[in-house]
Amino acid sequence: MGIVKQGHIYPVSFSILILLVFLTCLSVTVRAHFLLNLNVRIIHVEHMHDSLRVYLRLPMPYLVADKLGPATSEGLPSPAPFTINQVKEDVLVHYINFDQVRRQPLGLGELAANAFTFSVEDQALAASVEDVRIHQIGSQPNFATLEEAKLVFDDDQNFPKPDDFVYVGDAVVDMVLRYQHDTSVYAYQVSSSLDPGLPEQENTANLILDYSPGKVQVFRERGLLAVPILITRSAFSAFVTFVKEGIRHILEGLDHVLFVICLVLGATQLRNLFWRVTGFTIGHSITLSAGFFGFVPSGAWFVPAVETGIALSIVYVAIIAVIPRFKNRSNEKNIVLVTSAIGLLHGLGFSFVLHNILQITSPDIWQSLLAFNVGVEIGQILIVIVAYLLFLVIKLIGESLWRIGRWTVAATCMSVAFFWTSQRVISLVGMF
Repeated sequence: MGIVKQGHIYPVSFSILILLVFLTCLSVTVRAHFLLNLNVRIIHVEHMHDSLRVYLRLPMPYLVADKLGPATSEGLPSPAPFTINQVKEDVLVHYINFDQVRRQPLGLGELAANAFTFSVEDQALAASVEDVRIHQIGSQPNFATLEEAKLVFDDDQNFPKPDDFVYVGDAVVDMVLRYQHDTSVYAYQVSSSLDPGLPEQENTANLILDYSPGKVQVFRERGLLAVPILITRSAFSAFVTFVKEGIRHILEGLDHVLFVICLVLGATQLRNLFWRVTGFTIGHSITLSAGFFGFVPSGAWFVPAVETGIALSIVYVAIIAVIPRFKNRSNEKNIVLVTSAIGLLHGLGFSFVLHNILQITSPDIWQSLLAFNVGVEIGQILIVIVAYLLFLVIKLIGESLWRIGRWTVAATCMSVAFFWTSQRVISLVGMF
């Protein structure tokens, strides 16, 4: 069906196209912000005169999940190294084999040393294992700084009682690896061949802290590190890694994208759009830091409550985008104030993901916070530019097309937001 025929505009085809695009949102699994980066690997790199000493923490499944053996006579796969298989209620579960850990105390470290590659000028450095510890999640010691990482290895490994079982998925492994090099290192690459086939492994958060003489640089990279990441003593290079994470977070956060699109949809002038976006920016910049440092309620209800509020904020901006009385100039100041308040809400959402990447005691914390926030702003500006230009083109085609297109976008965003709201309210109510 054509859009233009005999001087008349038929917006039906175009509006259906917009509706189909936006309805795909319903089929997308929306990740709560605090769940985006649960898979965290921390790598402290200390420069020695003849080597790099690496203090590494990672969840144990990364090391063993892909190493199940062939099926036994019972029809079950042979256990992966350092694990025991059991069937509970017809489900195969995996426990840590602490007897094997006692016999081979450095064995898990050897699995990591064979997988993590540190290279200088494309030459892989020889790796050796110095020490290994296993901790149950929830009782693991702090590991945010080099000093904390070193303290982990001051105490002997605590083994559970013989009749206590620890799930592989409930354990993290700390280790000290040494990568030999004859001279001091300025720049090096880090990569990993681990591919455990875990859900959401592409969202693995890798935090690499480089302790070169006189300063610390904090790098952030997402994924399994199959592609090497370059680590240098450049503060700008470290800054950029957190900027990239901020951009990716807002572009992949569908609720934030829909909110910004509705902001653009309801702005009748560039000046109005500027003030709305600015108010939103100021709001979320404040709570991003406040939420990260813990100046918010700590109850289990708080995160789903914030997520519910974010969904409802999309409904609000979608409504004011299409109801004529909200377009009155006298109401613009009120809208900017409300948008700023909503920005406070969204900033808490941003802080949840950042808190899973960094800890308050991490080095250069303010630099990392600033870089992440800059990335969020860049991502937000990209959304604004694309949405504004798209809506401008639709307006130029014809007022009738713009009117139906605007309502289609707003109605679809509201539908998606109501769907999320219902999910999050159910989750919230279930906590009481």
